[in-house]
Amino acid sequence: MGDELPTIYGAAYSVYVQAVRLCLEEKGVSYRMEEVDVFAPGGLPPEHLSRHPFGRIPAFAHAGVTLYETAPICRYIDEAFQGPTLQPATPVARARMGQAIAVADNYAYSSLVWGLYVETVEGPAHGRPVNRNRVEAATKTASTCLCALEDLAPKDPWLAGPDFSLADLHVAPMFSLFLRAPAAAALLAATPRISAWFERMIQRRPAMALLNRTPT
Repeated sequence: MGDELPTIYGAAYSVYVQAVRLCLEEKGVSYRMEEVDVFAPGGLPPEHLSRHPFGRIPAFAHAGVTLYETAPICRYIDEAFQGPTLQPATPVARARMGQAIAVADNYAYSSLVWGLYVETVEGPAHGRPVNRNRVEAATKTASTCLCALEDLAPKDPWLAGPDFSLADLHVAPMFSLFLRAPAAAALLAATPRISAWFERMIQRRPAMALLNRTPT
């Protein structure tokens, strides 16, 4: 769909920007990154609201097409470019893929990333005290999330079934941060399939090398 390089607007630290980049890497598509830091001291660049009316990242542009929100961006990338198919062939597996992505967006992101990683790793590294009530609540939600993902396709290697999909790319960046939290090991001990899934994910090169797996 045109020769123009796709452009991602967002920050490299964002797990959602990383998911889009992983998708492009898996498809073998070259792309541009234009940094947009929603936490910059000066605030959000005003022009970014024309790309994303809610002021979030990422936003995406390619050959006259502009999109925001990670899941539809990744579906577009999978369908607009050549390369390996990243959406399952069967209705059930596609539904499982969507379910995994929805669990990640609605429950896992807030608990795994903000409630555990930010609260117990990044915050203390910047001198912020740990909010134990927030961590306790996040731990309970995280346990439910991991069990839900464990149950989606219990006999298969990937989140949505036997085939690698957009669900794996969507969830992996969140896990890359979550695993740095002190609570991660105990939580994953109860969900061995999900633990094994992420081990398979980190073996995927070069795409997974994008994930920053060391504290910043």
